Formats: sequence, structure tokens, C-alpha cells
Amino acid sequence: MFRFALLGSGSSGNATLITSATTKILIDDGFSLRQIQNRLSTLGETLDGLNGIFITHEHSDHVSGIGVLGRKKAVPVFMTQGTKENLPPVVGNVPRIECFEAGESITVGDLTVQSFSVSHDAADPVSFTISSAHAKLGFATDFGHPSQLVRARLTGSHALILEANYCPDLLRKGPYPPQIQQRIRGRNGHMSNQDMTRLLDDLLHDQLRTVVLVHLSENNNRPDLVQKMAAQVLHGHPAQLYIAEQDKPTPFFEVWS
Repeated sequence: MFRFALLGSGSSGNATLITSATTKILIDDGFSLRQIQNRLSTLGETLDGLNGIFITHEHSDHVSGIGVLGRKKAVPVFMTQGTKENLPPVVGNVPRIECFEAGESITVGDLTVQSFSVSHDAADPVSFTISSAHAKLGFATDFGHPSQLVRARLTGSHALILEANYCPDLLRKGPYPPQIQQRIRGRNGHMSNQDMTRLLDDLLHDQLRTVVLVHLSENNNRPDLVQKMAAQVLHGHPAQLYIAEQDKPTPFFEVWS
């Protein structure tokens, strides 16, 4: 068994803490060091014992904090070569970047992190599954197309973190210009609510315990709408459903088989 919490999720910053009895990692860090520390404090956690940071892609809401944190804690920061070559200047020096190829697995302590490619407008974006002692967390956000590879990698997860970025109707009627709307709804953009529900339906199984929906757009989505659509898919299924927010952490969720 291990556990996870979203420290915040949205266009202003993303980070996910995953801990086991012996290991502590972050997926992404788009927050300042002070923000990370404050958000961890609300969960009764600190950065002490951090073993590594895994990066999905180079957009600033996922990496803006990794330079300061990497320098302070001297932990390895794992990313693809394409991500490394396209880090924004705000990141600064990252002392211990360790590159991997999409599809590789990396073991840190008692956690195994399996990477897989996703379709997003970044250099070499990936998502992950995290496993320990037969328990599996599927993590998939910032991608525009739920490919067969995504489905295959997430299959059998006991907990899921899935993107539900936008409602097509709200996007169409919203403030964004046409070119930005096209970017969001394109195959290299973000997941719509409808795509999320189809993917979730494909991934349902008896041992799915938790579903956390993430990266909701403040302008093009509504938590109540996402909650209703996902609940319809989960109708009669015992998995708990939670909507992550930008401004505060989720509680901890346990992952067990």
C-alpha cells in the first residue's frame, strides 16, 4: 500500500505527492518552494526524505518550482531528454537531471514509476503509472487524445488521476479566441469531460478504489458538471470520486490491491 495527494491542480500550478513506508516522490512541481511547503504542511508532511521528482512535460505550470527545489534538496529530477532541452528559463539550474526515454520504468525505493507517451503540445510529454506491492496508481493528465497506449497502461489501476479539463460547450461560448480553443480541443491539447467519461468507463473494474479528476479549467469547466458526469459512469460502483482544486491540496488517498 502507498498513498497520494494532489497539492494543487490547474493552469496555475501542479504537483502530486506520493509516499510509501520508505519512499517519497513528487510528480511535477509548478509551485514556489514556499507554496509547496505550505501545502505539504496542511497535510502534515514536509520535504524531508524526498527521493525524487518526476516530470510529465516542460510547461511552466508543471516545472516552475523544480530548479529551486532541486537545488535545495539535491534530489534527482527525472524527465525525458526532449523535456530537458525545452525547460523554460524560469526553472534555472537543476543540478541532478536524470533523463529517461518514454516507456522506461524507474524504481525509487519501493515505488516503480512506469512512463508512457501521451499526445500534448510539448516536446516529449509522458504520463506515469506508479506501483508497489501489486498496488497501482494510474496518472494521466495534460493530453488531448486517450490513445490505446494510454488505455493499456492505465488498465488495472486501483486508483486513477484523470484529466477533465473542459466542457466543449463552455469552451465554445467562453472568452478564448478561436486559435486557443482549437489548441485545447485538438489531439495535442487537453481532455474534455466527454473523453474523460469514455476513458473512465473503459477502465472500470471491481478493484478500482479511487478516482480523482484534475486540471479543470477555471474558464471552460465547472466542478459540479464534472462530478455529475463521472458519477453517472460510476453509478453503482464503490470507488470514491474526488475533484482536485487549484488552490488547496486534496486529502491523502490510499492505493491498495
